Amino acid sequence: MTGTRIAALGHYQPAKVLTNHDLAELVDTDDAWITSRVGIRTRHVAGPDEPVDELAAHAAGKALAAAGLAPEDIDLVLVATSTAIDRSPNTAARVAARLGMPSPATMDLNVVCAGFTHALATADHAVRAGGARRVLVIGADKMTEVCDWTDRTTCVLVGDGAGAAIVEAVDDAEAGGTPGIGPVLWGSVPEMGNAVRIEGTPPRFAQEGQSVYRWATQQLPALARKACERSGLAPEELAGVVLHQANLRIIEPLAAKIGAVNAIVARDVVDSGNTSAASIPLALAKLVERGELPSGAPVLLFGFGGNLSYAGQVIRVP
Repeated sequence: MTGTRIAALGHYQPAKVLTNHDLAELVDTDDAWITSRVGIRTRHVAGPDEPVDELAAHAAGKALAAAGLAPEDIDLVLVATSTAIDRSPNTAARVAARLGMPSPATMDLNVVCAGFTHALATADHAVRAGGARRVLVIGADKMTEVCDWTDRTTCVLVGDGAGAAIVEAVDDAEAGGTPGIGPVLWGSVPEMGNAVRIEGTPPRFAQEGQSVYRWATQQLPALARKACERSGLAPEELAGVVLHQANLRIIEPLAAKIGAVNAIVARDVVDSGNTSAASIPLALAKLVERGELPSGAPVLLFGFGGNLSYAGQVIRVP
């Protein structure tokens, strides 16, 4: 049987850093107000000459290098993003062109903050079905381009960046029967679809923060535990938990309610803000790069947010 694994990771953030003190010069806010409500201290901001596909290509290039692969080794490029301004060519096609890939299939997935975990599951399914051997999966968003810089409830949240993973085929017997990418648990709450929005012309990010907070802290723990069950693991067996980096006040209680008492919990939101589809691969890649998660360790990834959609799976660290 053909299984899958993550072969390598890569991440990228723009050089410009915006602090809470910088934001206090733009809107009526201060460091204490921001950190007490969302836990964010800094975020990275892309310039007008740094489109989403450029952020994505930088992260992808690092993942390819880490895997020891050439651009022509990739069969399929999946980019999770909700901030691509142009409808065609899609972001995946532009990334493939930037990297010099000869003929991959290219698709964008717009599931907002749950985009990367949806794309990772799609890559897993494509490889298992025989549609691809190696898939480049990217989460990339330029949230600062769609936020209202006069609205202190939303502009303090967002940042820009990209994270990438190489998903490749592996023989299940060779992997010892342990899936490198576990079964996905995914779904949505359609009646709450308007709780997180990027709408209008020009598009602007808005949300019903209290509704999202209540739903995430009350409903997500059981869903996350179910994702663990699908991988045959108890939460206490997890080495790491990487949730969508929306708000530290959501991440910390949610991780505790899951029951992952032995896990390292990603808190990249403090330094990066909410980067939407980029947040999970960014946080995961940084933990691996710093050596905080050893190769082969089980880690729960769980994305949630816009639409209101969610998706999670347990992966093994490359």
